[in-house]
Amino acid sequence: MHSMNRKKPSAGKGVSYAKWGYLFILPFFIAYICFTLIPQLMTFYNSLFENYRDGLTQVGPNFVGLKNYVKLFSPDNSGTIGMLKYFGNTIVLWLLGAVPQILVALLLAVFFTSYRLNLKGQQFFKTVIYMPNLIMAAAFSMLFFTLFSPVGPVNQVLLSAGWIDKSIDFLALKVPVRLLISLMNFLMWFGNTTILLMAGIQGIDQSMFEAAEIDGASSLQVFFRVTLPLLAPILVYTIITAMIGGLQMFDVPQILTNAKGTPDRTSMTMVMYLNNYLQTSKNYGMAGAVSVVLFIVSAGLSLFVYNSLSRQYSQAPRRRNRL
Repeated sequence: MHSMNRKKPSAGKGVSYAKWGYLFILPFFIAYICFTLIPQLMTFYNSLFENYRDGLTQVGPNFVGLKNYVKLFSPDNSGTIGMLKYFGNTIVLWLLGAVPQILVALLLAVFFTSYRLNLKGQQFFKTVIYMPNLIMAAAFSMLFFTLFSPVGPVNQVLLSAGWIDKSIDFLALKVPVRLLISLMNFLMWFGNTTILLMAGIQGIDQSMFEAAEIDGASSLQVFFRVTLPLLAPILVYTIITAMIGGLQMFDVPQILTNAKGTPDRTSMTMVMYLNNYLQTSKNYGMAGAVSVVLFIVSAGLSLFVYNSLSRQYSQAPRRRNRL
């Protein structure tokens, strides 16, 4: 009787675990709102105010609207728009370092994960490749500053070999400074990029490569028709993160050029320009305006790169099917 009177659980009801999922992701949203979203909103808010220090006098904060943004894109006494000049410097430095970085990392990733070569000791190679990334950018910059100074080892070797008659001040020349900055960024980050791309290639189904080999595809055909399209999501992520990191380039040129962007500010980046407002005049309004512009540029370029590359690789299978 007792068993007959016991109520059976309703078939339409079950235990919901959704609330536990929301509970577990709640710390991320709290941290994001407190340490990212609110500071971003406050940066935009401060960019609308005149707030700087003139000697011992604190000016502001006074609401000026978009005056700081207008000032950013106004020519100085020499007729140069500083914002555009430093943005151009940043793009050049990023391209000189990022393009070789991605190409070399892609070649190394394909080489180390090749199913035909079947190389041993991949963990060892990953460790060796990633090691430069563990060196602090400040230490890396000081190393290159010492190597290429007028009394550094590079000049001494060139003098001893008789290739030059007097020491060359590499850090006072536009092209060498840019190449050194790009070389340091390349050495520090190509290992991280290589490991990401290796992980992406290893995630591709091995049967795809075996099928291509059975069909008689060459190595180049396998790379361009199988590896590259299937690696597109990781490659797009790598390019976007490298671009954002390049736009935020600061520590290497800051230390190598002693915060001056020498020669003639041709190696001064956007974040160095932002840091000058914070360090010299404590101009928080202009610094906020530079930050907002940098955020908009980064977001716009990221969306452009993502849409361009994603559309290219999503349409590739359709073109092959029509062929």
